[in-house]
Amino acid sequence: MRYNAADQARVLLDWYDVHARDMPWRVPPKDRKAGVTPDPYHIWMSEVMLQQTTVAAVKDYFRKFIRRWPTVSDLAGAEDADVMAAWAGLGYYARARNLLKCARVVADDLNGVFPDTYDALLKLPGIGPYTAAAVASIAFDRRAVVLDGNVERVMARLHRVEEPLPASKETLRGLADGLTPDDRCGDYAQAVMDLGATICTPRSPACGICPWMEGCAGRQAGDAADFPRKTPKKPKPVRQGVAFVAIRADGAVLMERRPDKGLLGGMLGWPGSEWREEVLQGTPPMTGDWVEQGDVRHTFTHFYLELAVFVARDVSGKPTVGEFLPKEQFSPSDLPTVMRKVWDVAAKG
Repeated sequence: MRYNAADQARVLLDWYDVHARDMPWRVPPKDRKAGVTPDPYHIWMSEVMLQQTTVAAVKDYFRKFIRRWPTVSDLAGAEDADVMAAWAGLGYYARARNLLKCARVVADDLNGVFPDTYDALLKLPGIGPYTAAAVASIAFDRRAVVLDGNVERVMARLHRVEEPLPASKETLRGLADGLTPDDRCGDYAQAVMDLGATICTPRSPACGICPWMEGCAGRQAGDAADFPRKTPKKPKPVRQGVAFVAIRADGAVLMERRPDKGLLGGMLGWPGSEWREEVLQGTPPMTGDWVEQGDVRHTFTHFYLELAVFVARDVSGKPTVGEFLPKEQFSPSDLPTVMRKVWDVAAKG
């Protein structure tokens, strides 16, 4: 069935006007029509947090950050360690480092004002094509092609694209571009993402209530749920390592801050070995009565991790790495998830 792109956009926007999800960073469509504009700081913050992370996981973090740092200038003036601690548990910690870099450029070089075009946004630290398009569209109502996983899925089903991802990404981008209207660009971008998140879901899409059912090639063929095609992923390797938790009699714990670059960069963690596919013993960071307390398993994007947890409560001498954090300053919630898991195992002893 042939369809008119303008009509398709109108149908989707009519659906969005009724079914838009409630987000703490979002201006509802009725308010936007009344002239209320989104805060670019809020849109940028939410989009950075949402990279490879669910809306459900992001909402509370977003509220916490906005309460603590209400403006981009407030965030730019924050201590790195405070921001990294507040980000703990959200994962993909390079995003937090880039968040600070970008905030400082906007605050220091742009007088606290975000640029309003795709090309200008793309020049900011940590902002790639997707985030630039999302902020330009949602915050400034610029016409930009927003292509996340939800939009890719919708386009692949709508047009029944046989070529698998990731090879089909540019094809899907072109199809998304062809449907993007010249007006209500921000609402449209959010509408098509909402459609993928709530109706055109990865499993068991609700085709019977989809506003785009009439023009969907996947629905007409009866195999919408089979799209998008995906190239099979290689099995994840398993890496192993050791974590050492030293606890003094006064409750202080030995911690080290990981290098800024690399996995969990800039975050607090426990001294330990490197993480490799072969078994590593590791060298304790100080003299003590070290006891193997248990192990931790954690899933990263590209590998699985298994850590043996060693604990010493009777330690002496000076540590070779890290420094002791006083009990009153130690908060497990400030740790990345894998390090929090290590503490949970250690604390049981």
